[in-house]
Amino acid sequence: MFEKLRQSLREAMSRASTPAEGRAVLAMMRDAIVEAKVGVSQVRAAVDATRVQLERERAELATVRRRGQLAAAIQDEETVRIAAQYEQRHAERASMLERKLAAQVEELAIAEREVEEMTAQLRSMAGASVPPTPEGPLSAADADDADALRREVERAARESQADRQLEELKRRMGR
Repeated sequence: MFEKLRQSLREAMSRASTPAEGRAVLAMMRDAIVEAKVGVSQVRAAVDATRVQLERERAELATVRRRGQLAAAIQDEETVRIAAQYEQRHAERASMLERKLAAQVEELAIAEREVEEMTAQLRSMAGASVPPTPEGPLSAADADDADALRREVERAARESQADRQLEELKRRMGR
């Protein structure tokens, strides 16, 4: 999912000839990881939305089946025929949503794994480009950078969630 980005960052890091260029590449990597994490949160939200749709579709399917059975019990052939049509539609839609959910779950697992690999790569590159300090491999500035990165990821995730909620509210209100 993010392989092209990872490859271009690796190439940029290998071409970096000065510490300033190395820091610039590391900053680009941090930004890329933030974007990747936002992408993962969007995929996660899509998985959740598909689960909701699937449950709704399964509930509709159960309702249509129950109505068809009730209509058959009172020998209402027209309602039985219509219920069978709707049952087929809801069953097809539920089947499609099940396949969609499986694909999204697989996509999410791949994206999460790639973000973990990118984060590990950033840590190893940052550790290689920053001389060790008495406190360990990360200096106070690096710890501040890591905290800033974490806050940026959390902020981006909150904004992304708010945008999704706003879009859902607009959709429900018909705008």
